[in-house]
Amino acid sequence: MTEPLALASRQGRWVVAATVLGSSMALLDGTVVNIALPHIGEELGSGVAGLQWTVSGYTLALASLILLGGALGDRWGRRRVFVWGTVWFAVASLLCGIAPDITFLVVARILQGVGAALLTPGSLAIISASLREEDRGAAIGLWSGLGGVAGAIGPLFGGWLVEVAGWRSVFFLNLPLAALVVWASVRHVPESRDPHPPERLDALGSACAVLGLGGLTYGLIEMNLVAGVVGGLVLCLFVVVERRSPSAVVPPSLFRSRMFVAANLVTLAVYAALGGVFFLLVLQLQLVAGYSPVAAGVATVPITLALLVFSSRAGRYAQTHGPRLPMTAGPAVAAVGLVLMTRIGVDASYLTDVLPGVLVFGLGLSVMVAPLTAAVLGSVPVEQSGIASGVNNAVARTSQLLAVAALPGIAGIGTEALADPELFSDGFTIAMYICVGLLLLGAAIAAVLIRAPAAPPMPETDSVACKPHCDLTGPAVQPNPAEN
Repeated sequence: MTEPLALASRQGRWVVAATVLGSSMALLDGTVVNIALPHIGEELGSGVAGLQWTVSGYTLALASLILLGGALGDRWGRRRVFVWGTVWFAVASLLCGIAPDITFLVVARILQGVGAALLTPGSLAIISASLREEDRGAAIGLWSGLGGVAGAIGPLFGGWLVEVAGWRSVFFLNLPLAALVVWASVRHVPESRDPHPPERLDALGSACAVLGLGGLTYGLIEMNLVAGVVGGLVLCLFVVVERRSPSAVVPPSLFRSRMFVAANLVTLAVYAALGGVFFLLVLQLQLVAGYSPVAAGVATVPITLALLVFSSRAGRYAQTHGPRLPMTAGPAVAAVGLVLMTRIGVDASYLTDVLPGVLVFGLGLSVMVAPLTAAVLGSVPVEQSGIASGVNNAVARTSQLLAVAALPGIAGIGTEALADPELFSDGFTIAMYICVGLLLLGAAIAAVLIRAPAAPPMPETDSVACKPHCDLTGPAVQPNPAEN
């Protein structure tokens, strides 16, 4: 491995630029695709199930393979796997853009998720492995801040793009972005790998995760009991495999920590609610309230702005006082926001019907997200913090996946609802109250089980002593790539 780079050097800046652009590409794709869903359904003649698969296919591949993607980077070279993932993501994006029907699009989205699972863990891995120890904290701050800016402008830009050039342009845009990422990575990013990787990859465990989540998702979306039961049984087999595997992608030792288990239970409940909200809210705004894609994108910007403004403050509070209070109060405040969102109906006024709910919801998330990350990282020894954060990220994406698969059916949002604003609005209201219940469940779990304080603040130079493919920003809030 070459000498670590200074952040202020030209090559160091290129390292940050390449990793930010790569991870932001995956983040923005998820955000913008949600906004494009009504247009996709209209042009391809898809019902609700097809739109669910358009979102869930991507999340399924990402959630089940993201830990394997990090392990591959550690073993075969982080830059190499990052470049492979970017190229794979671009090719799959091209297939999405030329999709003649919804089935082709769903298959292409699954392939796109595989690419995201390869490139996403590599972004922070490369920063941590390439830059000097004293510069890593600042570099990760840049990575997080620039990613937040991308998340803030994504809905606005995506909505404009869908209106001006159509939904296919959302996928075609990835081609030049991916080309720039590959060029910058090959030219400026040094290669790195784990000098002592596990002897074998956990291929059996990864296969069980893919098949189990796939079967369970299919059963929920298609209302197929047999597939759902088989998927659940395979996930049980996954637990058995991980307990016995010497190179498990999810080390069972992590779950000896009560704090780690509690934080992931909160994640499971809260991020299921977030998955349902972000899937259905943009549909409600466009199909019921009559918003354009641009207006629907702008409507959700206050959520991202609240996260940018208040998350760091909540994180500092958790470092000093522990994460219990913000992890309890945050989901409860977000639940109030969802109750306010039920006022969104036909011809809804943004200032009186949309903004109050969106703003309160965003404030609740900003109180909770950083303390949740602190709880996860503070619950395990520093040498396990990378894999702990990765597992928490996978739990978040899995809960979002299952929520998008199950919630429309439970709330009575069928294919006919896409053409009937009143019917869709009724289902949206039911779904939001289900999500309120999930958020309150997360708050209750935090209040009862989160007792130990967060780990004390570490010096900036030690803050990235974890495995290089960890996600120090916590789970993605948006259902994507994510991220969040």
